[in-house]
Amino acid sequence: MAPLLVLGLALCLSGTWAVDKGNFKTCEQSAFCKRQRALKPGESPYRALLETMELTNTRLTLQLINDNNKVRLLLELYRLQGNITRVKINELKPLKPRYEVPDVLIREPTTEPLSVLSQDENGVVLSLGVESQRVIISARPFRLDIMEGSDVLMSLNSRGLLAFEHLRMPLPVSIDVIDCLYNDDQKTQRDYPEESTTKEEEEKVEDGMWEETFKSHTDSKPNGPSAVSLDFSLPGVEHVYGIPEHADTLRLKTTDNGDPYRLYNLDVFQYELYNPMALYGSVPVMVAHSAQRTTGIFWLNAAETWVDISSNTAGKTVFGKMLDYVQGSSETPQTDVRWISESGIIDIFIMLGPTPKDVFSQYASLTGTQSFPPLASLGYHQCRWNYNDQEDVKSVDAGFDEHDIPYDFIWLDIEHTDGKRYFTWDPHKFATPKEMLQGLMDKKRKMVAIVDPHIKVDGNYKIHNEIRSRGFYVKNKDGGDYEGWCWPGSASYPDFTRADMRAWWASMFAYDQYEGTMENLYTWNDMNEPSVFNGPEVTMHKDATHGAWEHRDIHNLYGLYVQMATAEGLIQRSGGVERPFVLTRAFFAGSQRLGAVWTGDNAAEWGHLKISIPMCLSMGLVGISFCGADIGGFFKSPSTELLVRWYQAGAYQPFYRAHAHVDTPRREPWLFGPENTALIREAVRQRYTLLPYWYQLFYRAHVTGEPVMRPLWVEYPQDLATFALEDEYLIGRDLLVHPVVEEGARGVTAYLPGKDEVWFDVHTFQKHNGAQNLYIPVTMSSIPVFQRGGSIIPRKLRVRRSSTCMEHDPYTLYVALNLQRTADGELYIDDGHTFNYEKKEFIYRKLTFANKVLSSVNLAPDAKFTTDSWIERIIVLGASKPSKVTLKTAGKCLI
Repeated sequence: MAPLLVLGLALCLSGTWAVDKGNFKTCEQSAFCKRQRALKPGESPYRALLETMELTNTRLTLQLINDNNKVRLLLELYRLQGNITRVKINELKPLKPRYEVPDVLIREPTTEPLSVLSQDENGVVLSLGVESQRVIISARPFRLDIMEGSDVLMSLNSRGLLAFEHLRMPLPVSIDVIDCLYNDDQKTQRDYPEESTTKEEEEKVEDGMWEETFKSHTDSKPNGPSAVSLDFSLPGVEHVYGIPEHADTLRLKTTDNGDPYRLYNLDVFQYELYNPMALYGSVPVMVAHSAQRTTGIFWLNAAETWVDISSNTAGKTVFGKMLDYVQGSSETPQTDVRWISESGIIDIFIMLGPTPKDVFSQYASLTGTQSFPPLASLGYHQCRWNYNDQEDVKSVDAGFDEHDIPYDFIWLDIEHTDGKRYFTWDPHKFATPKEMLQGLMDKKRKMVAIVDPHIKVDGNYKIHNEIRSRGFYVKNKDGGDYEGWCWPGSASYPDFTRADMRAWWASMFAYDQYEGTMENLYTWNDMNEPSVFNGPEVTMHKDATHGAWEHRDIHNLYGLYVQMATAEGLIQRSGGVERPFVLTRAFFAGSQRLGAVWTGDNAAEWGHLKISIPMCLSMGLVGISFCGADIGGFFKSPSTELLVRWYQAGAYQPFYRAHAHVDTPRREPWLFGPENTALIREAVRQRYTLLPYWYQLFYRAHVTGEPVMRPLWVEYPQDLATFALEDEYLIGRDLLVHPVVEEGARGVTAYLPGKDEVWFDVHTFQKHNGAQNLYIPVTMSSIPVFQRGGSIIPRKLRVRRSSTCMEHDPYTLYVALNLQRTADGELYIDDGHTFNYEKKEFIYRKLTFANKVLSSVNLAPDAKFTTDSWIERIIVLGASKPSKVTLKTAGKCLI
């Protein structure tokens, strides 16, 4: 019956083609969210015990007490290198340890000294060492303000919404019972009178604190209530961004009249747009921006989290704001944010900017930068669920050559395996995988195959037997191997939180373990939220266990760990030489170090094309640059107009992959008539000509943490007109893209920023002034893209069948002059696929045009690399025709 049941589940998932919101909780249905959200702003019950303050060279500690229940908390304050402040709050004497997130920070952050400026019975003032920055801790009630001069940059607990549900024993429990549960060392750490439950607390027990039921699933909650919450106030701020993944606007909305934004990795197919529902990934990072300053909040907690946002200007109309201005209203705009997590501790990093790029650098110093991908992975990817067999792969590959469309990767979904057993091949449809891979390699092309983290429970399956015998599976609440339903039928889930499990998984990618693989096969991790078809909210039960921890503690980390183990496997199989490429659906803070993400199971609808822009922009703001959406939409069938527009838009997004559901008609690019094939071919070719620019931007992202695809306000932070723009964006600082995302569009209006800037249409070279809304008539061949005056962008104009075939081709430099008739840019070259760039094997040059001279300077004098490429052509935009051109090289002049 198992295969029949799985078939039924698959049909249910594919046949409905619309999200069933009833499968996923609202805040009202999530007991801890409902409980915490019921707390209203007011005076906090928490008081700082200033007499307990201890200050060392690296940290300040201070006890807080809840005057209602007398439970004490320990506050730790750190000043970190790079203008970052860290605040941790935990129970002073927890009944058992509370989960603190490992493996996300790339290292223990470097601390800098704190010093006390003043102190009295009302509070303490500390210097942050940066100009006039200081922290003010108020005692009664507890409040923490970060100030610069007379300006409050951020306040914590200013609305009194700090809440910390201490661990406790189930009621009623006597001290004797507690003694039976703990060893002598643990007993000495207990403070029974303070921590034991009082009669008042007994009366406060609410539904869902010790057991919670959603639909047919019951969460046993053996540790009882453990939620944590804290509010932040951001004076002067009206625009906040980040906390992906949500199918919503770039600028986050207020949540006063609806659900908070939810961060809880879930398998949500054909998700609803403009909704704060949780999706596949969670990055608990928010960026706040105003014309004066950019700051960030990193809430390091991997449990289910909800984020409430309110604003004192949210309800005002444009007219109302103008009236305030005319009448001289003194009300300062302010955004208030509240974070609520189900378990763990409060561990926050406050990134104080002050510029957008400072915040990117600060966050990168904590969690790392975008991995530097192989150049080929920036090309075009062809995928569907599923290419039927080796002949089908060969036919599709030949189709690209026949229609002169370049591509780099072809993908195989779950049907390529032997009965959904990952690390295997279907013995009939893919009987000779090495022959197939060699055929692709001969054309300098590559393949990606899916490896999901649900493992078929089958005594004849080597992978399952190995994991079970080593005790590597996640356990259920009763201690047995956790089982759920997914594509293979009954499946168990490896415990990727274990380093030894990850090391074993990585070893399975070795060529002698993963039979039939070659160096041009890469990996796709799907369903790693984890997806459990018969689990609560289509995921794992929260009371499943990972060693000492419940799944509720680590849930949002699971996908990161899967990708981490997989990427390490691809690195190890090459002896540490080759850069990996791994696509993941689930992600967390730090996932940028491991590869690419995509926006999941979207639909062939214009709204899904449009929402791909703010979704990827949001991810870029929190470190994940390598983002894209399924071209054409995963579910349903696109019209030819939608398909063409999506290919055009996707050509200017970081990850460029077409993908489609198994039940949709085939949609290879040449199946929609010669005219549409030509339009798609042109879009893909535009992508390939710009690969040198994309590649150097990813190098910069890898070095600096700056997003590749970025909102306009990142480069124009004082231009209020850019703050809510989400239908156009910048690639790096120098290309502005306004894709056509409306059906039947005859024109688009693009905002060109910069009062003293000029912009050049990359197709016609027509010059336009900045600081204007420009109406652009469009036809089906139009992709509105502009190059900033003052920039130099490298391209390769000889487009071949794949990026590797273009490796030694020459460059063309597009020099766009600004009003001062100058320009600058960069050129980065390495081998495109190994880690040898870490050994300084690359070319990195600064290009400058000034005084009618184009020159270059070596940005890495200690680096060495040899290339067969050369600069073949230089195109100068905004210049008059010269009477002569002189080329100086190695001391010689050529006219």
